[in-house]
Amino acid sequence: MATRRSSFGKDTGLQARMLLTMFLLGLVYVAFVGALFAAGAAAGLIVVVAVVLLLVQLFGSDKIAMATMGVKEVSPAQEPELHGIIERLCVQADLPKPRVCVMETSMPNAFAMGRSKKSTSVCATRGILEMLSPAELEGVMAHELTHVINRDVMVMTLASFFATLASLIIQFTFFFGGGFGGGYGRSRDEEEGLFFVLIVSVLVYAISFLLLRALSRYREFAADRGSAVLTGRPSALASALLKISGTMERVPSQDLRRAEGMSAFFIVPARTKKSLMNIFADHPPLEQRLAALERLESQLQSSV
Repeated sequence: MATRRSSFGKDTGLQARMLLTMFLLGLVYVAFVGALFAAGAAAGLIVVVAVVLLLVQLFGSDKIAMATMGVKEVSPAQEPELHGIIERLCVQADLPKPRVCVMETSMPNAFAMGRSKKSTSVCATRGILEMLSPAELEGVMAHELTHVINRDVMVMTLASFFATLASLIIQFTFFFGGGFGGGYGRSRDEEEGLFFVLIVSVLVYAISFLLLRALSRYREFAADRGSAVLTGRPSALASALLKISGTMERVPSQDLRRAEGMSAFFIVPARTKKSLMNIFADHPPLEQRLAALERLESQLQSSV
């Protein structure tokens, strides 16, 4: 059963993009720390805080996020259909079975979190369990398991750390800086140092933001493709995406606000209204995803 997934292999395009993203962010981060040292901005303390934040991000961010959103692990007795689908897919993909979780919300969605194949949680919302057919749900779960196979969840977690740290530095500078122009009796050198740190932090945040968005969009295409090959039914995933997107605007606004911070990890973003900000969206447009799945359907049918 594992031959279907092994013949698909790793998505080399995604692997290359993840490598490039981490390399570029690493360069940016080294420059960032160097700028903090050069500005004399309590560099030792900043590095200690950065290391602590990185460890929390790596080992605790998924648990914190899931606890905040009220995600609960469920047993096979509680959700036999969901467990059955995930077990079959894991056998096909030669994956260890992840923790299976459910989020009690009417919002139809799903996501995977975890830093490795052995410490992964796959979650479906109550809304998606009630809305999708078994074949559609299988397509969605295969999409999430492809994220696990590609290890892009870990890379996204690591990459988002740089943006988070830069954002914290910006807030710290404004909160404790008290404005520029000699406030709190600071010398001119201290004022210039603070301004330098602020400018570098803004640049780091902007670069991290753009790199993360580009990677996030591509990883969704890769997971859609992995799901299509793993299940052999691209049309089932396409149908699920249409149902989820069509329902999202009817979800209570408080549910969407509650999930907005996790939007990049969901199979469909927790906000679907079109705006100019869609050019910075963390998911590709639905139309492009459906077109890619339609092409895969044609390829699979012609190869039979």
